[in-house]
Amino acid sequence: MSGVLLWGNSPATRAAEPAAATSYSRNTPEASYWHNWTDARGVSHMTKCTFHTYALKSMSPPAGPQWQDLLSTGKAKVISTIQPPHWNGVWHPDPKVQWIIPLKGTWFVEAMDGTRVEMGPGDISLGEDQLSRPDGAGHKGHLAGNVGDGPVTLLVVQLENEAPTAGQPCRFQ
Repeated sequence: MSGVLLWGNSPATRAAEPAAATSYSRNTPEASYWHNWTDARGVSHMTKCTFHTYALKSMSPPAGPQWQDLLSTGKAKVISTIQPPHWNGVWHPDPKVQWIIPLKGTWFVEAMDGTRVEMGPGDISLGEDQLSRPDGAGHKGHLAGNVGDGPVTLLVVQLENEAPTAGQPCRFQ
């Protein structure tokens, strides 16, 4: 299958994404993330999803209200990682259901269906391909690596008690 190249930080992508809410606006904002999920056949996919269940409230009174979308309340492990220049993660499934947030540099994820997404600062990925199965070429999970000649800094939040699902793209909405 031929792949699709999508740029998470390109001007075209930014223009297509919803604008952030202005302070104290009553218009509920939306934000997006890339979901690496597995279908019922065990094939991984990358789908652009939207967070949109926001409530305007203070996170810590008396601080002013901000838009919040509570996604998980369970135990989590937070990992800062710096992938060296030219890092190649080969084909592998995510170890846990995990949020991956690029902080510096550009990183890519290629799903088993051939979709390749490049992400940089401002992008978010949810890795949930643990239920993938090897295809005819032996690929399982996703291929990941750095784009360019520099290192890539990622913040990874592993959801310790979150079981992976199949056939549920965009399940965090």
